Amino acid sequence: MTRTVSVAAIQTSYGPDMAANIAKTEAFVREAAGNGAQVILPSELFQGEYFCVSQEERWFATAFPWREHPAVLAMQKLAKELNVVIPTSIYEKEGPHYFNSLVMIDAGGELLGVYRKSHIPDGPGYQEKYYFRPGDTGFKVWNTKYAKVGVGICWDQWYPEAARAMALQGAEILLYPTAIGSEPHDAELDTAAPWQRIMQGHAVANVMPVIASNRIGTESLISPQNGVGQTFYGHSFIANHRGDKVAEFGAKEEGVLVAEFDLDFLNTHRAAWGFFRDRRPELYTALASPRPA
Repeated sequence: MTRTVSVAAIQTSYGPDMAANIAKTEAFVREAAGNGAQVILPSELFQGEYFCVSQEERWFATAFPWREHPAVLAMQKLAKELNVVIPTSIYEKEGPHYFNSLVMIDAGGELLGVYRKSHIPDGPGYQEKYYFRPGDTGFKVWNTKYAKVGVGICWDQWYPEAARAMALQGAEILLYPTAIGSEPHDAELDTAAPWQRIMQGHAVANVMPVIASNRIGTESLISPQNGVGQTFYGHSFIANHRGDKVAEFGAKEEGVLVAEFDLDFLNTHRAAWGFFRDRRPELYTALASPRPA
């Protein structure tokens, strides 16, 4: 019997009310499941507005241990009810440490574990190093009910090494929950196209689908760089193993994207391309070597 998987990306806006944001996400998960989706991806930190536009200590109080986070508890219940996989992005508190994390919730509601964002940005409008430690889990791949799933969080998506690391662990699809938009220091800078292209490249190089979910809308939290709220540019998409976009939103649409893939075909096609057969890891030592003096 052919193995197939139906995936979905959620694109919407979020406000300051955590309960309302979780309920909004639940509604889109239900819509995606109603359209046949089995692995459903909300965007990064969907429980609230993106607070990393500035450095304010009040936001530390919104982090929870990953097994106790309100979003995890809600999505766990929903995953069990709908029999779907829901990778859930959260602000995690672990003892005195804080992480930008993702909990993989399998169909049936089992918590498969946590991934902690590896690459932490620090620039105008994205001051994440104030809030998050660099992740200590390494890149992870989960054998969910429907597919072997690898996940990177936002800034992770710009690193081909991360995508390849997950592919080498057996990932069959790559998921990237995201919160990205305007650049407060440069009103003319629009990164939406290169943001898509880098992940389309991961799809080609690893011969596997890529799903990216971003938020939309202008939020109320003010960036100190330009005195206005951050505007998130959406453009969530699903790409096939060739990097072709098979489903895509623009900057303002709200809803779910759904696509189906034949995993057996992709596994055979990946082998036929020879990218993994012809790798020369012994020549790639510069990737892990110390910087030259």
